[in-house]
Amino acid sequence: MQYTTLGNSGIEVSRFCLGCMSFGDPASKMHAWTLNPEASEKIIKHALDLGINFFDTANCYSAGTSEEYLGRAIKNNVARDKVVLASKVYFNEGHLSREAINREIEGTLKRLGTDYLDLYIIHRFDYGTPIEETMEALHGLVKAGKVRALGASAMYGYQFYNMQLCARDNGFTPFVSMQNHYNPLYREDERELIPVCRQMNVALTPYSPLASGRCARPNWEADTLRSQTDVTARGKYDSTEEQDKVIAARIQALAEKYQASMTAVTFAWHFKKGVASPVVGATKEKYLDDAVKAFDVPLTEEDVAYIDEPYLPHKIVGAL
Repeated sequence: MQYTTLGNSGIEVSRFCLGCMSFGDPASKMHAWTLNPEASEKIIKHALDLGINFFDTANCYSAGTSEEYLGRAIKNNVARDKVVLASKVYFNEGHLSREAINREIEGTLKRLGTDYLDLYIIHRFDYGTPIEETMEALHGLVKAGKVRALGASAMYGYQFYNMQLCARDNGFTPFVSMQNHYNPLYREDERELIPVCRQMNVALTPYSPLASGRCARPNWEADTLRSQTDVTARGKYDSTEEQDKVIAARIQALAEKYQASMTAVTFAWHFKKGVASPVVGATKEKYLDDAVKAFDVPLTEEDVAYIDEPYLPHKIVGAL
């Protein structure tokens, strides 16, 4: 495993982050394909065995049971100070108001079974709360020792820039990471958000790095419960299926060239793009095994250009 730091935080994380949206009670009615506690712990333990120390969840994943399953697995398998735990706040009552942030962090810490969070991520931009109120509340969590560092997720570049300026001008804690929607089939953030992140030394930890599997298999559809029931993924990708199949075919061609999986080639593409730690969702151990083989794929700048060349602009998906 390779490691990097989250921006200027000094927090060392593995070059892969295990996304925990796949873990949780399906009775919560968020997703039909989430794993039970035992199956979740098996994946988490395998991630630890591979050297992954970075885990991402959210207060809203499967009504909080994702946090519960992750916390239980960490307690059973590794010392707390050997892992970096990230969770998110926004999809809750009050969004990013001071009251909501102070309430939601307590629930998250309780469900994870820890007294501090390494990285607290705002899940979206809140149009209804003044930026100053949000940033001051987040800063308060850092000062109180409940949170070590702050991250943000999908939003427009100008919104992220304004939040960082607010932190700078008021002496609040700035964001050190950005979890945005980014993969070979969706590159809209290369216009504004990613350049802002690079300017401010903010680590990129994108979600959906494989475009919900569409960059990991030769066929657009898959015969899995998730593929059949994940309407969110269909909304992200199916409207541009024809143009994006061309890109997926090029990834497949490079996989054949390097005798690697499409998964490994796609993650090698992310690393060539300067991504610090893509968020990998996995319901089977083999998916993580495929991912870490990206370090062995000698992707060139010419290969990246070959993947990128057919890309056409997409509608914005992620930022609200």
